[in-house]
Amino acid sequence: MTAIVADMRNKLNGSVFSRNRGGAYIRTKVTPINPQTAAQVQARSLLTSLSQGFRSLSQAQITAWNAATPSWTSTDIFGDSIVPTGLALYVRLNANITNAGGTLIVLPPLPVGADAVEDISLASDVSSNTYTLTFLPAAVPANHTMYVEATQLLSPGVNNANSKFRFIAAIAAAGTSPANLFADYTAKFGGLYAGQKSFVRAKFINKVTGEMSLALKAQTIVTA
Repeated sequence: MTAIVADMRNKLNGSVFSRNRGGAYIRTKVTPINPQTAAQVQARSLLTSLSQGFRSLSQAQITAWNAATPSWTSTDIFGDSIVPTGLALYVRLNANITNAGGTLIVLPPLPVGADAVEDISLASDVSSNTYTLTFLPAAVPANHTMYVEATQLLSPGVNNANSKFRFIAAIAAAGTSPANLFADYTAKFGGLYAGQKSFVRAKFINKVTGEMSLALKAQTIVTA
């Protein structure tokens, strides 16, 4: 930086400016490829449907969503506070509610949070056809759904799989631990193979407000 410019954040043309523990840095903005998978098409269809749903609300309902946005401020990856638009808030909360199997809301809720996932572990075995998620609390709380994502089988040396998670299962309220997700996993990724690694990520979604808990991760090496 210079004597005039003390800090820079966000995008400028093809560059991204940010800061980490080592100080300010600049990197090239990368646009990911678009494979147009069935899951991506379904997700985009949901967002389009919700956007159209917002425009069909009454003026009083739209005004309520716009007025509620200061209560839903978040922080982006650059550390800046972001206040969503009424449309963005409506779409975000209702997308979460849809993913949790809940009923769409037409008025903004007060933020009350979602129950926390306290702990998870994962075990998998080829011979017993198991891909078992153990979690605490030992039953999914009322008005919540556990949203579970996993990765395909990876080399045992892979330690970061954040970009590879895909949805595999939703465990409804009162669903208990442990949960054998073998059928869900193999329907998404195919069979298990001994010696390979897989990661899982789980969070609770509040079906009433659309809020999500922090996600916890676990991993397994498939046994024979």
